[in-house]
Amino acid sequence: MSNLSEARRNTSGLRRDLEVLEVLGSHESMQSSGLGVSRVAEMTQRDKGQISRTLATLADTGFVERDRISGKYRLGYQLYAMASRTKEAKLVEDSASFLRKVVNITHETAHLCVLRGGNVLTLKSEMSTNAFRGVGWEGVSVAALRTSSGRALLSDWSEEDVRDWYQEHAKDSLVIQPVIGLPVSAQPDFNTKTANSTIVKIRNLDDLLKELDLIRRQGYATVDEEFEFGLVGASAPIRDNSEKIVGVINVSAPKTRIGQHLNQVGELVAKISGELSVKLGATA
Repeated sequence: MSNLSEARRNTSGLRRDLEVLEVLGSHESMQSSGLGVSRVAEMTQRDKGQISRTLATLADTGFVERDRISGKYRLGYQLYAMASRTKEAKLVEDSASFLRKVVNITHETAHLCVLRGGNVLTLKSEMSTNAFRGVGWEGVSVAALRTSSGRALLSDWSEEDVRDWYQEHAKDSLVIQPVIGLPVSAQPDFNTKTANSTIVKIRNLDDLLKELDLIRRQGYATVDEEFEFGLVGASAPIRDNSEKIVGVINVSAPKTRIGQHLNQVGELVAKISGELSVKLGATA
């Protein structure tokens, strides 16, 4: 076997293992305290015997663990040990009280988001009593361009860097990875819905550059039915001691609830994001 073929085989195997881990981190798995072999095989559309062997190997290395009574598998200690050593883990820990503050004042759900390539990844959500949560957004990636979070995360980039990023990611699909735990028939079809129902504000690079200039001047970003029909959002950047943007605090809610006060929400989120930034070492 050639080295190229070997690399492709190994990459494919790793991808399949990661898919199993994603399924075990799904909302369904969290709600059920794990999943059995048959359910993991069904969700990944793979052979039950193959999944059984994969889970056994992952269990041997501590990446998953098996409940002796129920026989269900869940994410293991090794993943959490590795995650605790990441920069994002510290950011999640430090942001908790600030997200709760946003929720207490706005009575809406607040999210901590970071940029990953062309995607916005939600690291943590602090739920409000208004929230209806069929599936969680933690761990789900969406295209940055159509979100207030994505634009806020880009707002300290140079024009040249923004130009390069836009050329690569302008046509990214709206939802980058599916909401694992729902059957395909129940997955929200954001891309079709966006084309028919939502507002497209950023149509070219010049539009994006103008929007980023506005975000820098006012300190927060907003979207009004650009990501999903009936949904509005506001996001403000979080900076660390390097004065670089390392994340954002976001509030997204139905337009009927906060649409008339979206700029006030943006100002509030900017204030609290600034307080978190100071805690992380940024200047006031």
